[in-house]
Amino acid sequence: MSQKFVCNCNGTMPLDAKALGISVHQSLCRQEVGSFIKALDGSEELVVACTQEAALFSELAEQSEKPLVAPLRFVNIREVAGWTQEAKVSGPKIAALLSLADVPEAEPVPVVQYESQGRLLIIGPGSSAIPWAEKVASTLDVSVLCTEPGDLPLTRNYPIYTGVVTKLEGYLGNFSVDWDLQNPIDPEMCTRCGACIEVCPENAIDLSFQIDLGKCKSHRACVSACASIGAIAFDRAERNRNAEFDLVLDLRADPKLRMSQTPQGYFAPGKDPLDQALAIGQLMEMVGEFEKPKYFVYNDKVCAHGRNGKVGCSACIDVCSTGAIQSVFKNGQGTVEVNPNLCMGCGACSTVCPSGAMRYNYPSVTHQGKELKTLITTFSAESAKLNQKVAPSLLFHTLKAGTQMIDALGRLAHVAPKQYEGLPSFLIPYGIEHIASTGLELWLGALTFGFAEVTLLLSGDEDPAYRAALEDQTKLANAILKAFGFDERIHLVMVDSVEDLQTLSKAMGVLRQRGALPSICASASFGFSNQKRETLEAVLEHLQKHAITPLPEQGATLPKSALLGGLAINADACTLCMSCVSSCPEGALIDNPDEPILTFIEKQCVQCGICTQTCPEQALTLQPRLKTVEQRKQKVVLNQTQIFHCISCGKPFGTAKMVDLMLAKLGAHGAFAGAAMERLKMCGDCRVVDMVKKEL
Repeated sequence: MSQKFVCNCNGTMPLDAKALGISVHQSLCRQEVGSFIKALDGSEELVVACTQEAALFSELAEQSEKPLVAPLRFVNIREVAGWTQEAKVSGPKIAALLSLADVPEAEPVPVVQYESQGRLLIIGPGSSAIPWAEKVASTLDVSVLCTEPGDLPLTRNYPIYTGVVTKLEGYLGNFSVDWDLQNPIDPEMCTRCGACIEVCPENAIDLSFQIDLGKCKSHRACVSACASIGAIAFDRAERNRNAEFDLVLDLRADPKLRMSQTPQGYFAPGKDPLDQALAIGQLMEMVGEFEKPKYFVYNDKVCAHGRNGKVGCSACIDVCSTGAIQSVFKNGQGTVEVNPNLCMGCGACSTVCPSGAMRYNYPSVTHQGKELKTLITTFSAESAKLNQKVAPSLLFHTLKAGTQMIDALGRLAHVAPKQYEGLPSFLIPYGIEHIASTGLELWLGALTFGFAEVTLLLSGDEDPAYRAALEDQTKLANAILKAFGFDERIHLVMVDSVEDLQTLSKAMGVLRQRGALPSICASASFGFSNQKRETLEAVLEHLQKHAITPLPEQGATLPKSALLGGLAINADACTLCMSCVSSCPEGALIDNPDEPILTFIEKQCVQCGICTQTCPEQALTLQPRLKTVEQRKQKVVLNQTQIFHCISCGKPFGTAKMVDLMLAKLGAHGAFAGAAMERLKMCGDCRVVDMVKKEL
């Protein structure tokens, strides 16, 4: 356990010390700071229920002679509870938030390394790129690529190139840039002596040391003047250039990298001088060695990306906004490859992955499950003490942007309670690295733990693909709930930006007026697994056990985006060639080595669709649906037929249906005309023997 310091912020929060079981300070950051300083000499972990003065308490801890047992932990109870309109009844929520501090820290994850030597490339019009280069050249190893002419400095203190960018890729410490030199003057070779300017009869050359081809009349006097240097060539064959850099400042109006989350070390601030200055400030600090978490874990053994040269699921590739995930096929086996240096940790890939091959790990779902269990247990216990018996709701939000919004709303609700609505007393905020990293197994799992509903706060800075993915996953989660007879309990609150507090306030007001909802079922005792399908199966089994209405025998229809479902088969078209079996990456389709029988286990199917693409007869169709746990575990026969034996040697070599199909398709072929048609009823060996006999 930890020692917790709670303060009512100069009496502005109605905190009940007896109910909380903790001493409540009134001015911990000022007159009563001595109690915190004294605790620094103790042997307990310290938790401070104040985020506003985190810098002060951290500085005091650093000045302490005795090292802390564990890093300081801070919990915000003021903006999310103590300063809201329902502060007086927010005791259970405050207790729940404080209880999170006693959950052990998540297991550390591997890190991704970056190394930057400060090699900066500034891309853009010379008029804006060169002035910035002049300012940072003494600090960074700067180069300039002018995409539009601009007066060049007469001293060559740093490389200046010209041309059009054809390719730009990479990340901090490892950018590769290709460009096409389009002007006859190569600034890499130009000494800026000015001889070309003096001899040009059309004044087509100025201090940008680029030829205005609209004015040039092809006198080529400039070429003669530059003969000893060789910087001017109108018939230059090799125009492609390439160089590597650690950092890129892209000042073009139309930046090369358009993704919403650009790589580390790449900045495209636009035309605003202030934004450009801020970007320069960040670039100046990006020299040295850096690291970030490796956010994901990938298991290629359960990946449903591709088999037999066919692409099935590409959900992670489609949703990734950074271009970090690429398709890889080797010997017909399809997997994906993730560049950890490009990954920015949104986690959307894990959210849309149907098999769990791509797993978010910062933190793991297992750790999140422990925290959610702690929140619901503490809240329920404190509510019971007050005879409230209220089920809490859960508000997922991105740590940085969501916290900024919630804190700002809490402060406004405190000073202008008639204009802004703070968080209701039953709504517990839960910050995660990125809102796109959470999926339906976590949402539905939270409901089985006893939370009444789950709301996701989208702060407006998400990539459109993330929003679309979360909307699809929300529809799927609610469809599953509906199948069991429950009403919708997964909701999205989408605002335009972190400054759009009015929309968030209205959403909180709606929740507050409606009041808390009851839990949909008794609380589950299982924990979350890091395996997505395993957690989901446990959740579905619990929901089925407490369902209001039983699932229909044929199953409940789910949206097309479902990761659950079965297969429909056209038995007349199917020849039992078993191509689908070899293509299934999850082992959902199974053949029989002794007889032509195709069986299917629905629990294993992730609806990737590789089987439907592989089937030569197009006999298979995906059926997104939800059946009972018992039905989904069963091995069911999709199709079967009789074995066909060779009419010559009696050896089994196919199915009766396959032979009938061959007779229909090949019977008109000359090689099998007349009596020779009987060869189609023979195995391969006997067919050859028969053909040789007939020729002799």
